[in-house]
Amino acid sequence: MTTATDFPLFPLGLVVLPGEAVPLHIFEERYKTMVEDCQERNSEFGVIWLADDGLRDVGCACRIDEVLEVLDDGRMNLLTRGTRPLRVVERQSHLPYPAGVVEFLADSPERVDIELLLRTQAVYAELVHKATDKRADPDRLIAMSAYDMASTVDFGLEAKQGLLDLRSENARLQLVIRLFRAALKRLDFVDRAQARAKSNGKVRFG
Repeated sequence: MTTATDFPLFPLGLVVLPGEAVPLHIFEERYKTMVEDCQERNSEFGVIWLADDGLRDVGCACRIDEVLEVLDDGRMNLLTRGTRPLRVVERQSHLPYPAGVVEFLADSPERVDIELLLRTQAVYAELVHKATDKRADPDRLIAMSAYDMASTVDFGLEAKQGLLDLRSENARLQLVIRLFRAALKRLDFVDRAQARAKSNGKVRFG
């Protein structure tokens, strides 16, 4: 696996997936310095989930897509994007911001289960339509991976971290299809509850 030393790390209360666009507001001096260094070197930094039970080992490297705004006091609004999963091997403290030795994580060699992929994309398209009343773009949908689909749905941090921890696309597809189906059931429950409320407690058929 490829490794890197002195790799900038950004512990945050969020999980980023590869391909996911994430806006960040930078206000601490050490992270302003980190962003400046990343811009100067055109390099990535790692977002690591700072969970209630501590800092996770597996995170996601991110790249700065765009500096949206720089305020008078130096605070910055950035648009960043996840690039690849990583694991923190060792923490380093000699830089003005958190850093570490990281290894970039590759998937296990396997052939993607096309039937599973198509089923997952179909359930995802159903969820998009149910939640937004819009149809997923077929051309975009056919090219979407598990990460791509999951990054557009708010599953909660534990589920996203679970995806990030997996080193198999087939395993990720199996997980997200379960999450999509569970989300569809919740939406159906909400629809039924709203229908009951509108009908003053009487369930209407047809």
